[in-house]
Amino acid sequence: MKKRIAALLLSVLMLCQVAFPTAQAEEPKVYFTAAGESVLPLSDSTMPFWHNGYLYIPSTMFTDNVWRSLGISYIRNNRDVVILHSASQAAGRSLLFEPGKSYAKDSDDNIRQPGAVERGGIVFVPAFLVASFFGLQYSMVEVPLGYLVWLRKPDFGLSDKYFADAATYNMESAYNAYKKGKEKEKEKEPKQEITPEMPVSSGEGLYLCLEAGKSTAAMLDVLEQERGYATFFCTPDFLAEQGDLLRRMVATGQTIGILADPADERRTLEEQLDQGNQALEKATCGRTRLAYLKGGDEDDARRAAAMGFLTLNPDMDRTAYSLKSASNANHLMQRIAAHRGRVSVWMGDTADATGLRHFLAAVERADDRCFALTETAV
Repeated sequence: MKKRIAALLLSVLMLCQVAFPTAQAEEPKVYFTAAGESVLPLSDSTMPFWHNGYLYIPSTMFTDNVWRSLGISYIRNNRDVVILHSASQAAGRSLLFEPGKSYAKDSDDNIRQPGAVERGGIVFVPAFLVASFFGLQYSMVEVPLGYLVWLRKPDFGLSDKYFADAATYNMESAYNAYKKGKEKEKEKEPKQEITPEMPVSSGEGLYLCLEAGKSTAAMLDVLEQERGYATFFCTPDFLAEQGDLLRRMVATGQTIGILADPADERRTLEEQLDQGNQALEKATCGRTRLAYLKGGDEDDARRAAAMGFLTLNPDMDRTAYSLKSASNANHLMQRIAAHRGRVSVWMGDTADATGLRHFLAAVERADDRCFALTETAV
């Protein structure tokens, strides 16, 4: 019966798609949100966004049709605490997000990370935490107009690609309504003379990727002091043994990936990735889709992709060089300056805290920024 309903939904959506002209204009990418079979209205105030390596969705979406579809309700009490609650189990389950906290709590008072982010009076919550806690499936699919963030129950019956294709009409309708709303807002705005006040960043994003090891704690100290971000790729053994460091990475906005060795004779690639995520979830209540395959080939990348992982293929591999001094940092910045657009840099285990501090200072002098990787930047 579930397969028959899913097939019927797909047919209806595809018929609607045929009746609607495809949008041709090239516009800035946007993030659509879908829950169950519904594509939600698109607006700047509720659009998902990335923050410290996590994708955030509006907590206010869990009302009306979404509440009926996913079984999760939204409450904001008089202390501005946002509560997401599911009554599907006998005792019910809840996630509580307090304003200003970098973590959430569940109904058993356990700490869950990361916490919520408030923008424009709306509380946004991390998509992966909500999905994993309430037993939902969560995915992000690239579509012609941007990206589709889709939450649904595990037995929904359609793959990401089929649903995205079937929902094209709904996304275009939402996008056209969004554009009309922005045009009306623009007409109401008073004309102002534009004068440049701030220098524009020289790049679209700089992503420093490091292998976690003995220097990680010291490098986290530097990142916190300099308000910098990086991505740490950790072996399954590191993930199993360094829970405190992992929780610190999450709390300070760093991104965590799994470092796997396809040539490992003890464990297969699949076992390493699975064990790594199990250890990460035990330590942080979260999982990752990022992986770096040490010495891996295209076949290894396909095997990782079959498990849902995105493998890092860096723009610059600097493992033949060190990042341990000011001269190392300046030389690296010179190489980065030769690239246009965003740049991912793989340093492996050749960096230390001193080199990282000099590098972050060089980034600041170049009026650039160092980000943590997200799924769309791999």
